[in-house]
Amino acid sequence: MAKGKLFIITAPSGAGKTTLVDALVQQDPQLKVSVSHTTRPKRSKEVDGVNYHFVDKARFMEMLEAGDFLESAEVYDNHYGTSQSWVREQLENALDVILEIDWQGAAQVRNLMPEACFIFIIPPSLESLTERLRNRAQDDEETIEARMQQARGVIEHVAEADFIVVNDDFDTALADLKAIVRSQRLTTIHQQRNLSELLGSLTRG
Repeated sequence: MAKGKLFIITAPSGAGKTTLVDALVQQDPQLKVSVSHTTRPKRSKEVDGVNYHFVDKARFMEMLEAGDFLESAEVYDNHYGTSQSWVREQLENALDVILEIDWQGAAQVRNLMPEACFIFIIPPSLESLTERLRNRAQDDEETIEARMQQARGVIEHVAEADFIVVNDDFDTALADLKAIVRSQRLTTIHQQRNLSELLGSLTRG
């Protein structure tokens, strides 16, 4: 039976991960992005079920204790988690799923689903990352410096990924992501499962 592929994409803040993933999904209808659950308050322009599934802490803890999350994390007193049932349902329906999560979440997912493809997006330099964070005009200089310190720590885990994409030129980075997705769909183990009937018919006498 055909089955989808799970992709994990992580990056330091400001590296352009979300913009790249949005463009990738728009051009590939077989790709779906997982929407995380969070206890973080909803911001003014965010939509429940689109940006996040917004839940209170009690509901989140119920789901966590029930084993509903493929991975979960606590960041600045807010909780985040990826629905295990939703991800597995998409994969069983032969859809490919992208998880936009941090490296710690990626490690959790890989422990449960080692066949997942882990992609790390990095900036071309720390200077360009600082400039991108400033251009977003969302944070003061103290916050930007804190994010840069965090980014250095995140990038130290790049060797844990299967692929590295440098987001210097956007179109090139997007083409690299497309190439990775396509290559993963063509691996022998993936094709043997998805093309079992064809392969059987070609080998029968």
